[in-house]
Amino acid sequence: MSNKEGSGGFRKRKHDNFPHNQRREGKDVNSSSPVMLAFKSFQQELDARHDKYERLVKLSRDITVESKRTIFLLHRITSAPDMEDILTESEIKLDGVRQKIFQVAQELSGEDMHQFHRAITTGLQEYVEAVSFQHFIKTRSLISMDEINKQLIFTTDDNGKENKTPSSDTQDEQFGTWRLRVTPVDYLLGVADLTGELMRMCINSVGNGDIDTPFEVSQFLRQVYDGFSFIGNTGPYEVSKKLYTLKQSLAKVENACYALKVRGSEIPKHMLADVFSVKTEMIDQEEGIS
Repeated sequence: MSNKEGSGGFRKRKHDNFPHNQRREGKDVNSSSPVMLAFKSFQQELDARHDKYERLVKLSRDITVESKRTIFLLHRITSAPDMEDILTESEIKLDGVRQKIFQVAQELSGEDMHQFHRAITTGLQEYVEAVSFQHFIKTRSLISMDEINKQLIFTTDDNGKENKTPSSDTQDEQFGTWRLRVTPVDYLLGVADLTGELMRMCINSVGNGDIDTPFEVSQFLRQVYDGFSFIGNTGPYEVSKKLYTLKQSLAKVENACYALKVRGSEIPKHMLADVFSVKTEMIDQEEGIS
């Protein structure tokens, strides 16, 4: 059996045909040459960019954690005796989240945000979800993207103290101004995640004897679903992917409203939550089978 080149053995590289002592030996590199100096500057720039990216990932993780804690706190509002205390505490937590976003804005000062968007998008989506959840509890309406961005304008005086009042152009000379804008995709994804929290609030409120909240949530979710349906598959992939989850949340809330309307007088209030949880499990099983 003859060994042919390419029949499974190792192919010889071109320099293997030369004796070892005739190969080109590496010469000492002149570190002060223009080429080496250029590549050293490239290395420093890439290292600095990578370090900035890692810092943004950590800040985004902190924003996500604190935003989730705010959402968990707001869910207690269905059973809390004083709603204002929960809202005040949630506002304090959101101020802490904005402090983290202020650090992100400082890191992105003078940079192209889209180059680092992947590092911070998760945190921004969770922040949008928390802010919109709080806004819905207060006003029963959806907060706009412009309102969210207005809250993300930070000014700092010469002493380094943060001032939350948005500054005009004439104040920029005396105060350093940082802005972070939530992108439309981050806003849409945050609103899509909000629908799941509203579905949980609906079921919890029914268990506590609140009959009005499910119908308010159902009407609101129907409007949000109609808005997302206009986007359909023409928007970003992540948005169309969230549409299925949004439809599930809407179906569960509508099912709860149907049970309240048809059988509300037959079922005691303390048993409503158990009935809805069983129906929710049945819907999940049917969707899993189909």
